[in-house]
Amino acid sequence: MDKGKTYEVKDISLAEQGRKNLELAEQSMGALIEVKKRFEKEKPLNGIRIGLALHVTKETGILVKTLIAGGADVSITGCNPLSTQDDVAAALAEEGIKVWGYKWETTEDYYRYIANVIKEKPHITIDDGCDLVSEIHKNHPELINDIICGCEETTTGIIRLQAMEKNNALKYPMLAVNDNKTKHLLDNYYGTGQSTLDGIIRATNVLLAGKTFVVAGYGSCGRGVSLKAKGMGANVVVTEVANFPALQATYDGFRIMEMEDAAQIGDIFCTVTGNKHVIRLEHMKKMKAGAILSNSGHFDIELDLASLDKAADSRRQVREFMEEYVLDGKKIFVLGEGRLVNLAAAEGHPSEVMSTSFCGQALACEYGIKNRDKLENRVITLPDEIDDEIAGLQLQAMSINIDELTPEQIEYLNSWEEGT
Repeated sequence: MDKGKTYEVKDISLAEQGRKNLELAEQSMGALIEVKKRFEKEKPLNGIRIGLALHVTKETGILVKTLIAGGADVSITGCNPLSTQDDVAAALAEEGIKVWGYKWETTEDYYRYIANVIKEKPHITIDDGCDLVSEIHKNHPELINDIICGCEETTTGIIRLQAMEKNNALKYPMLAVNDNKTKHLLDNYYGTGQSTLDGIIRATNVLLAGKTFVVAGYGSCGRGVSLKAKGMGANVVVTEVANFPALQATYDGFRIMEMEDAAQIGDIFCTVTGNKHVIRLEHMKKMKAGAILSNSGHFDIELDLASLDKAADSRRQVREFMEEYVLDGKKIFVLGEGRLVNLAAAEGHPSEVMSTSFCGQALACEYGIKNRDKLENRVITLPDEIDDEIAGLQLQAMSINIDELTPEQIEYLNSWEEGT
């Protein structure tokens, strides 16, 4: 490990490659770069300390630079022990940015790094999974009076925050960036779909065509994974606990069944629910020899690996992100320690899709500052105008023009007298 006053990273000599990857990301994040240019001129974040617990990837690096361009004092750590890109962390550290993180973090280091961010006394928190917010609420309540707001990136985090709000435990406003259409309908759908299959293939080199691919959960992420798996020739089965997404999956052409039944026919499994123990030992015992288990939900609890580890006859690592368990005499494989397979075994979402997500984060910070006296201690959806602005910036970056309403059309849409 390489350490300095403002950083702890795996290898600072990786910084040159990290800079190259940051350059490549920037080229594909035109929408966010437009926000960065405006921030450089207007400095809407001047004097604001922002603490981030996000995946330390090349795309996140561009978000960090955007916030700094807006005048913010930024500190960052990871939000998952396997998702930090060591070269990017080194490049940020070399630039003097406060960063703590490395791939394959221990649990002790993970929470120590979150504590380092908390020590910077952020006015705004940006979270992916709610661990930073949770740590502040549980262990550092004295900081809350100075916190303007927080921003949450992912569905899992929103679920936790809504539970906090329901229990009257949420003590500062949280902006649900995940709920932007330009986040969950792009990032979760297109990004998770592509990057999850990328991770599974990198970890295993398995052929998807002809396999029975079981997707647990049919939210935006599950829809994306199902779509991409189908496109690669897999026979997709979906498991669900809610009526509407199960109906939607059926209409999309996928088979719906209970996990108990899907376990017996699946070749590859992927959980994307945001819940706990979706695939349990009782299911694993029914699986075929050679079944592959993966997770693309935020935390590593969607697969009940503790029970598997206890019941298994043996366990060994057979590839970098692939472990073999022998259970009742048959081999089954777990990818990326049950953590986010798209970030553990691959590089996460493509830069283009993270551009719109991180526009949401940057503009949410600006919105929180502008409305700091109006925000309540609850989970808040950003105005549609911000979502529309982000979509417009992305279309501009892609050199796509759309039509405008004529005065006659505007008048028609705002009237009710004219009928058949």
